[in-house]
Amino acid sequence: MRLTMPQAELYIPDGMEESAALARTTHLAVSAHQDDIEIMAYDGILACFGNPDRWFCGVVVTNGAGSPRDDLYASYTDEQMQAVRRVEQKKAAFVGEYGAQFLLDYPSSAVKDGSARGPIEDLKNILSACRPEVVYTHNLADKHDTHVGVALKTIQAIRELPREVQPKKLYGCEVWRDLDWMTDADKVGFDLSAHPNLAAALLGVFDSQICGGKRYDLATTGRRFAHATYFASHGTDKTNQLSFAMDMTPLLEDPSLDPLEFVLGFIRRFQEDVAARVRKVR
Repeated sequence: MRLTMPQAELYIPDGMEESAALARTTHLAVSAHQDDIEIMAYDGILACFGNPDRWFCGVVVTNGAGSPRDDLYASYTDEQMQAVRRVEQKKAAFVGEYGAQFLLDYPSSAVKDGSARGPIEDLKNILSACRPEVVYTHNLADKHDTHVGVALKTIQAIRELPREVQPKKLYGCEVWRDLDWMTDADKVGFDLSAHPNLAAALLGVFDSQICGGKRYDLATTGRRFAHATYFASHGTDKTNQLSFAMDMTPLLEDPSLDPLEFVLGFIRRFQEDVAARVRKVR
């Protein structure tokens, strides 16, 4: 496959021939940064882990040059950090038994540039080769500009594909903003209680981020436990780890639907839910 950036790379952990490795994909995640996949798309990783009929493919769009760094990595240059994060993402792909892992190597500026076509074209090529049933990406209410940029480019890439090639489901997942604020009717809940050792291993390989001053491993697991407990106020827990997603499939089913208006709809329904509850009990 021809990718735009000179240092872009496709890693296939089990060494299968490229076209066959991509064609077996059933679940695919498109993330902004290295380790975002393991935080937001563990549902897809779990669905495929140890299942010969289901295969997970990861796509990381940016190069990781702007990562915060401390401790062992405090003096690392941007180029050194890019190399470290590339290796870490490959480790995660191996541990999680991904079918394939793409590293597209774009600077964040290209993702945040609404007119940049490179990421869209690469994503179209990848999606056409993989034809996943389910795609995970960032949610449109995320507070990280690069994450929102990746979500928008993912939506645009899928919209430009023939309908028969498009995935059946597109989910916007949690990283830099929880989705517990959404109304229960709007939430998609993923039970992530299986293989907690695998979840810990996947998050733990990103030493440059954890050692660099961000305990993503503890924070991600804590959020999943919190979601499971606080999801229902009048019932016992059905799972001990839960993540939420925004179902963005309607944006594929109706290409005229504006992504901004779509996400504002979730916010308006949340506002209405809060207002109705206050009015009811005051």
